[in-house]
Amino acid sequence: MPREPKPQPGLPTRKQVLDFIQNSEIPAGKREIAKAFGLKGQEKIQLKALLRDMADEGLIDGNRTAFHRLGGVPKVTVLRVVDIDEGEAIAIPDTWQPDDATPPPRLRLIEKGPGRTRSSAVRKGDRVLARTEETGSGWIAFPMKVLPARSEQLMGVVEIDRSGKGWLAPVDKRERHASPIADLGGAEEGQLVFAEPAGKSPRSGVKVTAILGDPLLPRAFSLIAIHKHGIPNQFSTETTDEAQLSAKLPVLPEHREDLRHLPIVAIDPSDARDHDDAIWAEPDGQGGWNALVAIADVSFYVRPGGALDREARKRGNSVYFPDRVVPMLPEVLSADVCSLRAGEDRAAMACHLAIDAQGRVTSWRFTRAIVRIQEVIAYEEAQRRIDCGDAGENLQHLWSAWRALAAARQARDPLELELPERRVVLDEHGKITQIALRERLDAHRVVEDFMIAANVAAAKALEAKVAPVVYRIHEAPNREKLVALKDYLATFGRKLALGQVITPGIFNRFLKDISDENEKALIMEAVLRSQTQAYYGPRNAGHFGLSLGSYAHFTSPIRRYADLLVHRALVDAYGLEQPKPAGDLPPTSGLSERDRADLVRVSEAISAAERRAMEAERETIDRYVAAWLSARVGEVFDCRVTGVQRFGLFATIVGLGGDGLVPVSVLGDERFFHDEKGRALEGEHSGTRFSMGDMLRLRLAEANPLTGALKFEPEESSGSGIEPRGKPIMLKKKGIHLVGRRGRPGNVRHQGKRR
Repeated sequence: MPREPKPQPGLPTRKQVLDFIQNSEIPAGKREIAKAFGLKGQEKIQLKALLRDMADEGLIDGNRTAFHRLGGVPKVTVLRVVDIDEGEAIAIPDTWQPDDATPPPRLRLIEKGPGRTRSSAVRKGDRVLARTEETGSGWIAFPMKVLPARSEQLMGVVEIDRSGKGWLAPVDKRERHASPIADLGGAEEGQLVFAEPAGKSPRSGVKVTAILGDPLLPRAFSLIAIHKHGIPNQFSTETTDEAQLSAKLPVLPEHREDLRHLPIVAIDPSDARDHDDAIWAEPDGQGGWNALVAIADVSFYVRPGGALDREARKRGNSVYFPDRVVPMLPEVLSADVCSLRAGEDRAAMACHLAIDAQGRVTSWRFTRAIVRIQEVIAYEEAQRRIDCGDAGENLQHLWSAWRALAAARQARDPLELELPERRVVLDEHGKITQIALRERLDAHRVVEDFMIAANVAAAKALEAKVAPVVYRIHEAPNREKLVALKDYLATFGRKLALGQVITPGIFNRFLKDISDENEKALIMEAVLRSQTQAYYGPRNAGHFGLSLGSYAHFTSPIRRYADLLVHRALVDAYGLEQPKPAGDLPPTSGLSERDRADLVRVSEAISAAERRAMEAERETIDRYVAAWLSARVGEVFDCRVTGVQRFGLFATIVGLGGDGLVPVSVLGDERFFHDEKGRALEGEHSGTRFSMGDMLRLRLAEANPLTGALKFEPEESSGSGIEPRGKPIMLKKKGIHLVGRRGRPGNVRHQGKRR
């Protein structure tokens, strides 16, 4: 072993430098090392030479800003998330200069919470300041804070100003600044592009790296969401090959319960891309019903441990956009073999239910079956048949059984919030033909209540066998949210007693007693905001919203990985394994050891994937609504205030659901104070008050299809009007007006003063 060179006076040894770098509480660069060892003048020059020698010897790596032990990581450093593997964030040092000999270490990002450790809730591309730790199984990191995004790849639309200079208009409504384009890379005005920084300084601008084309063509809005949220939308060859192999598995009647004689029907949206559930019921002769919920047997085709399973875990769920679906499973399974098509034999997981006259499910059993769906019916058509009296015996039995289930549901008193859902209708060319609120029919409730009954049965069936369960959990509102709701209700003269046990029925009674529709909608939204977000987990905490003690998702395994895990658990718990398939497919269709060991982690991963999908879907709808409204800028709409912040109001167009901002600067030429408890803005001199739920006549001032952002101003106001962010550019294509802005945002004014 080489002898340690004798250090110069005051200069640290190589070991001392390595120890300091490894244990430093802050990123350790040349300046930090010199300060730690009290080096001055010539000693700093010697330190620089020492660090260079140590780098040449392979002891350290990095730059003068931050060094790290080669193959190691500083104790506190900046990491960049490079992958999300089944919900687990993987990061590398942000300043690492990788080469073939020394690839960057990959760190698992985890967060510590009270009594538990969970995967870090970050996205691919995030930069995180973190504490690091080397363990026997590799490096881990504990995030301290997520740093501002360094947009290494941006998506935006090219704009050209009058001087001929190019600008990148962002497609994310949270990004308020356009970026100068240093290199157009052949892109033309109005094109949707990818870009990256042209230099280290923001003043260097960006350079275009890929041209995606016309941002207003069909499918562009969903493409923006897919890119922004990092939604996997391409299957590997390995995955599709395994899917093709799985699709050829024979469905053998001798190993399944043969239910092909039952007139089972699937009731779905008219534009449904897959059919994974179907129902049937008949009277049992004792005032109750025998019922069946047949679910596509996805676990038979997607087996744990294979490429197909890994990809499904990674995606977590299918993502539905108006113009496309990003499926959890390849199309050969999701839209073909696993879809319960009419008149075709299909493998199913059958949930048999016994329902008494009061609508209580008294018993259940699960089998693997072979079914042949009699008919696939759209919700609207099923409802029409019932209303017109030509439904036939099959549908009539379903409705009769449902009325009993509905009575039991009413006795259970789950949370009843009538929340409108926007529906985007496109023609065959992808052009918007209509945006409306989706009608809520009894046919929807029929299917929903049968699915809830099957989900409860699945959870309880697994509990009876003390088997693993991935529960669908919705916890009761926490005290902080309840106090905020109590304070808000007090502004209406209504009381919420917090000393009692809070149940959904308490909220229902609040809503039932309100006759004014505007006030009712307002309080309904406030109740919704007070609720916690539902999630998946192996530790049961009940479902508050549904008033259920045990609840799991069983009915949609084509599009939700949680349901697939529940199916696998049922296969194991009730001995429903099928004969081992031929070929290279994994032998079991039940839970693997990895499934059992990773239920906490995979539950967190699929919960995060669900949140990602919901956000992407919502943003895409916002873009379609903005595109639909872009030709109507300047029109006045009846709007309702849905949110109040110190900087302005949020309002939605009645009957359409387009949500936008009313900046405080347009409300009047005076200072407005924010009443946080009352959720209102009040004028300092006039006393004019804008509150949640108020009906206002608002003029649409801006509509940006690329970001989904809308801005409103009062029909008549003494305010300053909408202040443009720089100079507007109007690109008119296909009847859609794309409003782009450049420069700094306008200042919000209060009483004529800049804030």
